[in-house]
Amino acid sequence: MRTHLDPSELGTKQYWDDAYAREIANHAQDAQDEGTIWFDDSGAEEKVIERLEALEDEGLLSKDDSRILDLGTGNGHMLFSLLDEDWAGELVGVDYSDTSVKLARQIAASRSEEGASVRFEEWDLLNHQPGEWLAEGFDAVLDKGTFDAISLSSETDAQGRRICESYREHITPLIKPGQFFIITSCNWTKDEVMNWFVAPDGELKFFDEAKYPTFTFGGQQGQSVCTLIFQRRLN
Repeated sequence: MRTHLDPSELGTKQYWDDAYAREIANHAQDAQDEGTIWFDDSGAEEKVIERLEALEDEGLLSKDDSRILDLGTGNGHMLFSLLDEDWAGELVGVDYSDTSVKLARQIAASRSEEGASVRFEEWDLLNHQPGEWLAEGFDAVLDKGTFDAISLSSETDAQGRRICESYREHITPLIKPGQFFIITSCNWTKDEVMNWFVAPDGELKFFDEAKYPTFTFGGQQGQSVCTLIFQRRLN
């Protein structure tokens, strides 16, 4: 039996619409102010890029043509960082907040990224079908705090389940068979994330994880953030 997080305003679309509206105004006044970088204090973005580059070293991804999707892209910083590290395949960022998408596009324009292979689209992954940007799927699908936010929503689906319950079934078809889903969470432990995404008859299997500094509390070791990599089965 899975546990659930107590609902929070961070699980509401209104919260994120308001947050990104403020960041749009701030960026308009100062182009250097690109907004919040989630998990910046733990270096999670760098950890994700390290794991992507390790997959490239193993011949499982390619900087030249791997397609990467950023779920809940926010200000797009994750994808801009990939551009800075010479990832030249198609990069797509999606978010259910139209103000997020407006912000990411505004930052892309200010960074002169219009000609780069990066695009941002408004999309509610739990309620809408993907657009033509899905094509044949992605080689890597990234989630840096999006499942965390969805887990804080009090909304329920048609079956009466908290909406986070259906997250796995919605994201799995986005991943090409044999390719990767990389999730970073501060609300769930490694074991809890495993419980959410790995099932005996499921399509996702654990592949690898990023290493973070650990702490000891009450005689137990832990870390404040976890980044796990799952691979979609070939059949």
